[in-house]
Formats: sequence, structure tokens, C-alpha cells
Amino acid sequence: MSQAQHLQHHHGHDHHHDHSHLSDIELRVKALESVLVEKGYIDPAAIDVLVETYETKVGPRNGARVVAKAWTDPAFRARLVEDATAAIASLGFVGRQGEHMVAVENTPAEHNIVVCTLCSCYPWPVLGLPPVWYKSAPYRSRAVIDPRGVLAEFGVTLPAETRIRVWDSTAEVRYLVIPMRPEGTEGWTEDALADLVTRDAMIGTGLALAPGGATR
Repeated sequence: MSQAQHLQHHHGHDHHHDHSHLSDIELRVKALESVLVEKGYIDPAAIDVLVETYETKVGPRNGARVVAKAWTDPAFRARLVEDATAAIASLGFVGRQGEHMVAVENTPAEHNIVVCTLCSCYPWPVLGLPPVWYKSAPYRSRAVIDPRGVLAEFGVTLPAETRIRVWDSTAEVRYLVIPMRPEGTEGWTEDALADLVTRDAMIGTGLALAPGGATR
């Protein structure tokens, strides 16, 4: 079982018992969802498909476009590093949970990973909905205590000399990881490059895809 599967499995046991980290609006939505499901108005499976789409496809595609532009446009990259909120907004990606953004760059010497140790603060405008494992207690604690071990369980093994830096997302600031651009992509268009940028790469628990689709 992969780390993501393990964390999701663990969280699944606790999900219905501890909603203390949810906002009033989120609690109301969950209550409404329960009523609609009980009355047969909506199908839980359909909700799961919709949530999964926004977790892994629609939302992260926005962030992938930001990263791809940073890879190809040095001026935009400089603005992104200096003021991520404004740079991201210039591409039209704005909204709640994205008001105070900071972009951090991965390099051969340093790898960044993002966690929210208190709840599940997450940059919705660029990454969509947070995955279940991101909200789980095991990830929130272990990412800080043993980030290298957590990365290994996600399939990411870094050189011993690479420093791992952990960023704690909060209500005041949220982070976007700019993964390293894969080799062999010189001359690629932004759209083609965006296809290599995964959600996990922008959280720091993954790397950009290599040309051909293999993770790197």
C-alpha cells in the first residue's frame, strides 16, 4: 500500500468522527449532503466522482499552467517568486483560499514539501480540493517529523545531500511548490509542459513527470 493509500485508509476510519477542523460552512454542506443522500436525491458515488475530478483534474490544471509559465517565462517566474498572489491572479486564478500565496522553488539542492499541521489549509484556486491524505493526521504529523520518509512512501527518493524544507500552510499564507523542470523538454509549449505537472508535484510529495509519462 502506497503512502497516499495508507494515509487515505487511516483517515477513512476517523472521517465521520472528528469534524472539529471544518468551518461552519463545511459542516453545513456535510449536513445537507447527508440529508440529500438519505432522501435519495443524490448518489454518493456521483459526489465521489465530482470531488475526485476537482481534486485531481480541474483544480490542479490551474496550478500546472502557473508552473509551466514559470518554466518558460523568466519575467513571470521572477514575479511569481516575488509576489505569488499577484502573479497567479494575473493568469485569472483568484478566489478564496488563494488570497495570500507564496511560491517556493525546488532545486537540486533543496526540495520543498507543504503541509498544514493544524487542519487542511490549501490553495484551492491553483490546486482544487485537497486530497484526503493531505487532511489526515498521519500526514500532518509525519511530514514534519520525517519528511524524507514520507516522500519515500510516495515514491520520491532524493539524494542524501538534498535538503528538505517543510512549509506549514496556514489561514494567513498558502504555498505552491514549483517543481524542477524535467530534462528533455527544451522548446516545449506551455500546454505540453503543463501536462507534466501533477498535483502532488505542486504539494511537494511528488515530482514533475518526465517526457513519456514516467515520474521523476
